[in-house]
Amino acid sequence: SAVVHLLIVAKRPVAGLAKTRLQPRFGPAGSAELAAAALADTFEAARGCGADRVVVSFEGDPTGIVPKGFEVFAQRHGSFADRLAGAWEDAGGPGLQIGMDTPQLTADDLDVAFGQLEAPGTDAVLGPALDGGWWAIGLNGSVPGLFAGIPMSQSDTGQLQLARLRELGLTTSLLATHRDVDEPADVVAVATQAPSTRF
Repeated sequence: SAVVHLLIVAKRPVAGLAKTRLQPRFGPAGSAELAAAALADTFEAARGCGADRVVVSFEGDPTGIVPKGFEVFAQRHGSFADRLAGAWEDAGGPGLQIGMDTPQLTADDLDVAFGQLEAPGTDAVLGPALDGGWWAIGLNGSVPGLFAGIPMSQSDTGQLQLARLRELGLTTSLLATHRDVDEPADVVAVATQAPSTRF
């Protein structure tokens, strides 16, 4: 079967730039620490899952953050849609994409998602987030225009992305819903849900 990748889109956690919506409560340094912990947990889940390759589309210097053995590509410039499309081009082939805002994900969660993607007759999978966005998208082939014009970080982002997948004729299966860490309340909820994580 085709080589399947896990694609992680992430950036170096820099105090003042990381998780700005958390800063009023946790401060610039605390917010960057939370982002770093979430990223480390995400990488650990990635290392344990059954993907053939782990590809990281990274903004900033990956030294000391991205584990050895993961393939790293510098994130493209442009809108978030451009960067996502570029990340998929760099990764190539079928795969599952996640970000760094779901530290509660386990290797098993990822393997379940891969199983859904590889089910007969499935072209794509989408993992809805509680806030209306999405935490994962998986594709069995390259899909030009998949992200173009889809607004990010809105309460209808997930619905719009799902509609686009279907417009493009892709038979899409929904993954389990997870909570993204965006707001201070999310930090508490996710940390409580995943007590054994760094997060």
